Amino acid sequence: MVEQLVDDIVRGALRPGSTLPPEAELCEEFGVSRTVIRESVKVIQEKGLVRIEHGRGTQVTDPRQWNLLDDVVLTSVIAHDENVTFLDELVTVRTALEAEMAAAAALVHTPDDDQRVAEALGVMRANLASAPDFGAADVRFHDAIMAASRNRLGRAIVNSIHDKARTSMRYHGEYNEVVMRQTLDEHQAISDAIAAGDPGAAAAAMRAHILGSWSRRRPAP
Repeated sequence: MVEQLVDDIVRGALRPGSTLPPEAELCEEFGVSRTVIRESVKVIQEKGLVRIEHGRGTQVTDPRQWNLLDDVVLTSVIAHDENVTFLDELVTVRTALEAEMAAAAALVHTPDDDQRVAEALGVMRANLASAPDFGAADVRFHDAIMAASRNRLGRAIVNSIHDKARTSMRYHGEYNEVVMRQTLDEHQAISDAIAAGDPGAAAAAMRAHILGSWSRRRPAP
């Protein structure tokens, strides 16, 4: 019920400022008790999508009040991002955080960090003929760099938004040999800058990689 109501709000079936249907209607629609309805509405309120006002019912809030880091909300927003505006915002946030973490990794990385990054690169290089394995190693490469930065919050935010975005074909596109080889070259540049202890170059290489990759696969609105 929570997922359905969140989806109805995000896709605009229930518009900002409108009120949710009465409890009796929701009970009939979902086949649940009033208690379940009330608890579900409380959960949706915690996600920022509705506001419960005594005497005025439960009103749908402005999208600017939604908790976009909530798993259910984020999944729905990505699914209904028809003009790719939200994905553009997501890439902008991811770029800023990962570039900063690449710079930090260049300053504080350890031999163990370098080994994890090298291992991910090696798996990518060995799997140019296997898009799924290449893609999994691609994710491990980025995570290894974020771990090396020691920025736990930044890593958690990026992993959260990136994992949800990757469920959308419109976000990750399709791997082919040309794309994989270019990705590998860009990852090598990031790795080299970190190994050299050059935070400026590491940040620039990460920024160029993420933005360039998105520009190549970004779907038309």
